[in-house]
Amino acid sequence: MKVDKDKPWTWLKYRKGLCDTCVASCCMMPVEVHLEDLLRLGLITQDEADSGGKRVFKRLKKEGVVTSYREGTGLFMLTQRPNGDCYFLNPKTRQCTIYERRPGVCRKFPAEQGPKLGNCPYVSK
Repeated sequence: MKVDKDKPWTWLKYRKGLCDTCVASCCMMPVEVHLEDLLRLGLITQDEADSGGKRVFKRLKKEGVVTSYREGTGLFMLTQRPNGDCYFLNPKTRQCTIYERRPGVCRKFPAEQGPKLGNCPYVSK
């Protein structure tokens, strides 16, 4: 069966080293982040974070970094490239350009977060 990032039941069990030969399929999924992620990424200041999500959203949307904000959950949706890639994924190397500062959701995927814990949408290079 072929792995499809939109169909978690097709995903493979994650194991160490799997990412080494993957085309970063997980980086083609929508990414929702919190204010603390935006701080870690250096996209906002602490003063901006303290001023609230609506103000942050307005600026970052204008800059093309986020596409939406849900006040109830405090989650911002990062912009994806036209092909579905994460805003921070290098299109040539398929490597994360902000790996050391990556959002919490990325840090926890797939072991602690994702639609099918412990599994990933691995597709080989």
